Amino acid sequence: MPDVLVLVDHDGERVHRSTYELLAAARRLGDPAAVLVGTPGTSARLKESLARHGATGVHAAESTEAGEFVGSLAVDALLLAVRTVSPAAVLVSATTDGKEVAGRLAARLDAGLLIDAVDLDSSGAVTQVVFGGSYTVRSEVSHGTPVIALRPGSFEPEEHPVEAVEHELVLPPIGPAASARVIARRATPAGDRPELTEASVVVSGGRGVGGADGFEVVEELADALGGAVGASRAAVDAGYYPHQYQVGQTGKTVSPQLYIALGISGAIQHLAGMQTSRTIVAVNKDPDAPVFAVADYGVVGDLFSVAPQLTREVAARRGVA
Repeated sequence: MPDVLVLVDHDGERVHRSTYELLAAARRLGDPAAVLVGTPGTSARLKESLARHGATGVHAAESTEAGEFVGSLAVDALLLAVRTVSPAAVLVSATTDGKEVAGRLAARLDAGLLIDAVDLDSSGAVTQVVFGGSYTVRSEVSHGTPVIALRPGSFEPEEHPVEAVEHELVLPPIGPAASARVIARRATPAGDRPELTEASVVVSGGRGVGGADGFEVVEELADALGGAVGASRAAVDAGYYPHQYQVGQTGKTVSPQLYIALGISGAIQHLAGMQTSRTIVAVNKDPDAPVFAVADYGVVGDLFSVAPQLTREVAARRGVA
């Protein structure tokens, strides 16, 4: 079977869940092969985890400068790997950085690019969400090696242990395309909750929460479910919650197993970032709120009454279990 290249998203010590999802997706097309860009020693730390999730090969590009550039070294590494193995496709996560890498790689390969894919089949055809979530389409690349950016949460990670063969990629000298250098990084305190784009449960609050203090009910429900907290653009713009938790077209795109929207009307900008979630539950006082059009379950009511009841019931059932 042909190789399918998967760009590894990691923090140097841990492979992110989205990469395991890509490896699961890649098995529909061929043999998953990971492309890893990191500082010296990164491959040794992460190879076993990648092999456990099905990576038959690890193409490692290690450099002391790996953390100093955004995207450019990943593009170089993928380009080298493509020329080495002639893969059936290249898969990356449809994050902000991943989309940049995918676009630049497709341009350098003169190949077709598919963004915001939520499914793919063995023929190479993908299902995409386009025009801000207004349409779902089925697409195929007709020229070159397909470069596919897959939305996090679209596939379930699967352990599929194999013996991974490591290949060294020798990166070319840093060129003008990598002239933008990262001079500092500052981690955002995440607490004990899962990262927003990797969480299987997301509870988001909107303008209806009424203020920063109102997000306490959102956080309590998220914690009861072991999920992440999100916010609509309206809530973020009003200063109710930090910007890094914004879900939507200009924020983060999520596709969890369960998405609960509290006090969110459902503007198209927000729906674009969450409507591919497996199950959507909406709570809003307005029975005509657009969010109910995409919700699997809707509750017309006061979120400050409904959410605490749900939190208590979840906590009680988890306590019994």
